[in-house]
Amino acid sequence: LPLVLVLDNVRSAYNVGSIFRTADTARIAEVITCGFTPHPPHPGLEKTGFSAVAHVPTRHFETTLAAVAALRDEGVHVAAMETTERSVNFVSAHFPRSGVALVLGNEEVGVDTAVLAVVDSMVEIPCLGLKNSLNVASAASVVAFEVLRQWGALGATSSEPVV
Repeated sequence: LPLVLVLDNVRSAYNVGSIFRTADTARIAEVITCGFTPHPPHPGLEKTGFSAVAHVPTRHFETTLAAVAALRDEGVHVAAMETTERSVNFVSAHFPRSGVALVLGNEEVGVDTAVLAVVDSMVEIPCLGLKNSLNVASAASVVAFEVLRQWGALGATSSEPVV
């Protein structure tokens, strides 16, 4: 499916491995690692990614800005997952079926502000507790599957309650 996950200096190999596992289960086109994000081959990715790392296409860029520029040259809509004044709720966002890249940020500082300045849009997951964000691997799963739901890739979309 034409969905790409872009990891902007994500520190934890366990988070990255988990994101690869999500990418495999969602048939995501590619995981792009940037900066110091652990990337294959890396033994830490196998702990949470299991064999998904071997089955998901990936490439690495020295900077996230370079990855975003390459994706935009490829005609991909780039959306950062970050809480800002310009962000929209991820369930209200429109994700073009022609292709979307979701940029996920560092566990402590989020998506780099220089990257936020060049993306096409920004989406956020509303948080109702004390924390203002989910774990990066959890957030990747939530929004990736919303994109797939919007695209009709998950099968039936009945609004009937499941009993």
